[in-house]
Amino acid sequence: MTRNTRFRDARLLAMNLAHRGVIAASGGRIGWTIGPMPVVELHTIGRSSGKRRSAMLTAPVHESDRYVLVASKGGDDRHPQWYLNLVANPDVEITVRTRTLPMRARTATAAEKAELWPRIIAVNPGYAGYQRKTSRDIPVVICEPRRAVYGGG
Repeated sequence: MTRNTRFRDARLLAMNLAHRGVIAASGGRIGWTIGPMPVVELHTIGRSSGKRRSAMLTAPVHESDRYVLVASKGGDDRHPQWYLNLVANPDVEITVRTRTLPMRARTATAAEKAELWPRIIAVNPGYAGYQRKTSRDIPVVICEPRRAVYGGG
């Protein structure tokens, strides 16, 4: 890992911690939106550690039962750790303000991404810049409620 890469990772971690600090210091009154986008706390299970991990993210597309996340990592050539974790274990939780929702996360298909991408960049044009910065196809993640599965009987 290069010095530049370590610096970028440390900067992203610091931003995440600062964001949590703003929410905590304001008693949850500030920090749950960035522009028109809600901020969500994504909870995943670490693919190697098995430990619960959390990341503060924006959801440029959100509907009553669905949140769309962008695994941009600021245009880095590597996928974010949270994305690798949810690929390994798609059962996640999303905290929106005071509610924690059990969700199932999946990478959008090419057709779904083609439909969502214009909506995403309309809300935050920065995502288009991130895509131009990297040769990696930035994944779009769709999080939908987990459905209870009941056995017969």
